[in-house]
Amino acid sequence: MSIAAAGQPRDAGTDALAADGGIVRLRPVTPDDATALAELHDRGSPDSLRLRFFGVPGQSVMTEEVERLVRPAAPDHDVVVAEEGGVLIGVASYERRPPDAARAEFAVFVDEAHHGRGVGTLLLEHLAAGARRHGVTELLGEVLAGNTRMLRLANELDGRSSLHLDDGVIDVTLRTSLDAGAIAVADARDRIAQTASLRPLLAPRAVAVVGVGREPGGIGHATLQALIEYGFREARERNVGLGREARERNIGLGAGSLYAVNPRATAILGVPSFPSLAAIPESVDLAVISVPAAGVADVLTDAGAAGVRAAVILSAGFGEAGERGGQAQAELVRIARRHGIRLVGPNCLGVLNTDPAVRLAATFSPVLPPAGGLALASQSGAVGIAVLEHAARTGTGVSSFVSLGNKADVSGNDLLSYWFDDPATTAVALYLESFGNPRRFARIARALARRKPVIAVFSGRSVAGQRAGASHTAAAASPDVAVDTLSAQAGIIRTDHLGELLDAARMLTDQPLPGGDRLAILGNAGGVNVLAADAADPAGLRVPQASDGLRLQLARLVPGAGNPLDLGAAATPAAFADAFDLLAASAEVDAVLAVVAATRANDIDAVLAALAPVADRHRGLPLAVVVLGADGPTSVGDRRAPVFDLPERAVSALGKAARYAAWRREPLGAQPQLPGVDTAPARRTVRAALEQHGGWQPHSRIADVLGHYGIPVVPTVTATGERAVVAEASRLGYPVALKAADPNLVHKSDIGAVKLRLTDDDSVRTAYRDLATALGADEPAVLVQPMATGQVELVAGIVHDPLFGSLVMVGLGGVHTDLFADRAFRLVPMTDRDGGRMWRSLRAAPLLTGYRGSPRVNTAAVEDLLLRLGRLAEELPEVAELDLNPVLVSMDGAVVIDAKMRLAEVGAEPDATLRQLRVPS
Repeated sequence: MSIAAAGQPRDAGTDALAADGGIVRLRPVTPDDATALAELHDRGSPDSLRLRFFGVPGQSVMTEEVERLVRPAAPDHDVVVAEEGGVLIGVASYERRPPDAARAEFAVFVDEAHHGRGVGTLLLEHLAAGARRHGVTELLGEVLAGNTRMLRLANELDGRSSLHLDDGVIDVTLRTSLDAGAIAVADARDRIAQTASLRPLLAPRAVAVVGVGREPGGIGHATLQALIEYGFREARERNVGLGREARERNIGLGAGSLYAVNPRATAILGVPSFPSLAAIPESVDLAVISVPAAGVADVLTDAGAAGVRAAVILSAGFGEAGERGGQAQAELVRIARRHGIRLVGPNCLGVLNTDPAVRLAATFSPVLPPAGGLALASQSGAVGIAVLEHAARTGTGVSSFVSLGNKADVSGNDLLSYWFDDPATTAVALYLESFGNPRRFARIARALARRKPVIAVFSGRSVAGQRAGASHTAAAASPDVAVDTLSAQAGIIRTDHLGELLDAARMLTDQPLPGGDRLAILGNAGGVNVLAADAADPAGLRVPQASDGLRLQLARLVPGAGNPLDLGAAATPAAFADAFDLLAASAEVDAVLAVVAATRANDIDAVLAALAPVADRHRGLPLAVVVLGADGPTSVGDRRAPVFDLPERAVSALGKAARYAAWRREPLGAQPQLPGVDTAPARRTVRAALEQHGGWQPHSRIADVLGHYGIPVVPTVTATGERAVVAEASRLGYPVALKAADPNLVHKSDIGAVKLRLTDDDSVRTAYRDLATALGADEPAVLVQPMATGQVELVAGIVHDPLFGSLVMVGLGGVHTDLFADRAFRLVPMTDRDGGRMWRSLRAAPLLTGYRGSPRVNTAAVEDLLLRLGRLAEELPEVAELDLNPVLVSMDGAVVIDAKMRLAEVGAEPDATLRQLRVPS
């Protein structure tokens, strides 16, 4: 998986979606905006001006206001403007007095014609983000009591906002930091905007295919033919009888006109053809573009002039074709954004919406699947074709499909937001080759996964893609580990390959979720039953013994019955149905696997027909069927229980469903309460170190930062020279340890730069001389520590990833760290439940809870340490690497014995909370 940079300095400006799906440009003000700002205020009604200025301002007031707004950005002043189609439609600003104050006064003004579109909300979100980066913690504003629109906006932005009424004026205080509630509200706004934005793409009223040849053989011709054969024009006729509300719910904009664009034809395949998009007599919502790469920009410009709202670019020759192609692709995005067009592609397969009220097949895929609940997005066209073919062959119903191609604009994040409220979608499957903003992806996917399964294949898992890091933590946190961690925390069902993805999708699209991990296996092939049972444990499932009562009931069918249940090679259809009925009614299992092997003595179709009504009666219990030795249907019953060809595939799919269900049942967790954290002095320490060029830090500075986060470190002093070292060892009390103090020496033990259990002055002298020899120095600086005791050695740490954010790690420590590679990771921000989940997921977890009679340790202290590391990583992203190894854990708590920390400046990185469209690259 490649990682595409998504962050950019705000000075470059960014695009975001208004509530109605329109594209708004947000950027810093420039002196050249003076005339546009004056015109913006001139267009304001007397009432709007009164609410902003507490009276109708005169010309001198407006002149002063414009002069204030166009001042260059400074520590005490910042301004963001919004424009659409090159017209300035809003402005927000803050003034900070004095320049280093933590509070600033804000103001916002939006063009009257654009009220109700969420432009003011976008302006304040971006203004607050900039203020937050510059150390402003609160934005203050004075609002007239009658300005209900502004008061509602303040409450939506910050549910913690404080209001104070004084003589008809309300003082509003907005915090620039976002809590979980504010982020959830912002995400809900984004989903509304994304749905409005993508509706012309996935549910258009009129579609035009540009670049359609008159004869078969080209992509444009094939796509037009697919649209005709799939019934897009007929969908319009079906919608005529719908009421307006139902019509808009189904297809948003009405439905169903189809056009071709070819300057040398008046009709192609019976569809009217025009020389350009502008020549079409009605507004076109979706343009499907299949012209040579050199002509795409002109077509897109024509689309913008014609009012097109969405475009699918099938043409290749852009970002995948090198630097020049990448530049051409970025220009396409700029054209589209200027005209308010959402883009899919370029270099893509097209889009599909199977809704009977839409019937949109704007794709040249050779196979189209039936309608159903699975939404698909693929960054690879070939993978998209494979998935659609498999869905068609197995009868897996698809709600919509989007081939992302080069992902120049519309991304996986956008589609996840769209599918969140899509009633036709019950599960989502993704094939992604790159991330733009993985932090935002994680949050959007996590919200969606709480209501619908999200299954994904992320390409690029090879060792060649792993990061080279100096510390244990950084070396372990490869890009694939980051993706794995993201998936686990977001509830994404990550699969290793397409086969697993498709199997899991079949299990999760139409079937109920398992209530636990108990699997019952029944069948007429004992050996295959055993193979299925063997596959259960790796899949995270148990095959429990049947209770005595259930065994007695099953014995009426088969003597000595249990779980797995072998019905015998000649089992009748009735035996299968009765056995499933008993297992399903027993409340002793959470899922059932039925294995049906063809023999000359049975009838596969009859067995499946007998199972169908019983399976439908128990449709709350997940069922997977395996058919061996014969062709059978792809599903069983009205509930469409999937049929597999091998038991291992079925069990693996059931296991993924069970793990996902378990994740859904877990509480989300909340921000941990961590008393004793003092961020400000820690930040000052880090800033001072970075002013000295950062890098690996001395122990004293590391201990200072850790201390401000309440992380205990064993008492340590730095000494130079044999006499001073002996004196400090004697003062601390024997036994002691000596270690090299050079912060650039990351793995001290590798060169013999650690001496332990020194019991007297003589042993300290000898150890110091040995250290001097190992380090090649006459009088090296060393760390002197009293020997600490504990039951278990752990390693814990932080590594910062510019795209994913910071990861926190815990694992088995000391010399075992790299040998056993027993580690767990979490991306920040961490919840109050993540610390416990981390240590419990270790293979060495029993060592912490009293393995084979050994003493238990204070696991609460381990959790507290990890949560404090998470807070440190979240608040100090300049901590590029932090390695605490070992951390000694006992019943008394956890204490850090050795620590290494590297600091580095943080550049432009993706903002996980700020609403913005993908940045053209």
